[in-house]
Amino acid sequence: MNNTMKYNRILLKLSGEALMGNQQYGFDQSRLSDYATEIKSVVTAKVQVAIVIGGGNIFRGANGTDDGIDRVQGDYMGMLATIINGMALQSALEKIGIRSKILSGIPVDPLCETMSKRKAIDYLNGGYVIILSGGTGNPYFTTDTAAALRAVEIEADALLKGTRVDGIYTADPEKDKKAVKYDTLSFIEAYEKNLKIMDLTAFTFCRENNLPVVVFNMNVPGNLIKLIKGDKIGTVVK
Repeated sequence: MNNTMKYNRILLKLSGEALMGNQQYGFDQSRLSDYATEIKSVVTAKVQVAIVIGGGNIFRGANGTDDGIDRVQGDYMGMLATIINGMALQSALEKIGIRSKILSGIPVDPLCETMSKRKAIDYLNGGYVIILSGGTGNPYFTTDTAAALRAVEIEADALLKGTRVDGIYTADPEKDKKAVKYDTLSFIEAYEKNLKIMDLTAFTFCRENNLPVVVFNMNVPGNLIKLIKGDKIGTVVK
């Protein structure tokens, strides 16, 4: 444990779309490489890292229903997409010397091990980055909810949601130039203002378990390690 850091064990939530870079689908190798480098900076500082990645760059279950796919089948397809993304990130991490393990909410032998709290914490204590794929293992739950559940399971200090904006605003900063950024918010304030941070199930779960959520821009080099050191990066909801 590194007592100089604000957070010693984190869960980093990334969207599948973030892996696309400027592409229309799939993943951009340069973006994967950039993210791996950011993660390495944190691991080198002796911080334990768990990661949950969405699957929207490959398939989003909820959208599949619009194409006539059964919702449950679509959600399982989305879970498989998160495993593909986890394997891609694992490859990028291993290229730069970072050991990692993929633990999945659904068993997919021999690609990944099945998630359990004891196994996850043992790997974290052993210096591995753990990539938690396969969602919760159940349909009808988003990867935001999976991230919240896994963060509480592994007793993370915070859930860090990496996005392409530098925090939470009064309105969408990409559409409204007058939008004002919040530095901190309470869960109740965020709920009452109807701020779209994550889906309501995930948000409620974080609130009930006193798990801080930090929304920040993952695409700015150095942001992740600065945030973990305690710099004022992003918006903290607690």
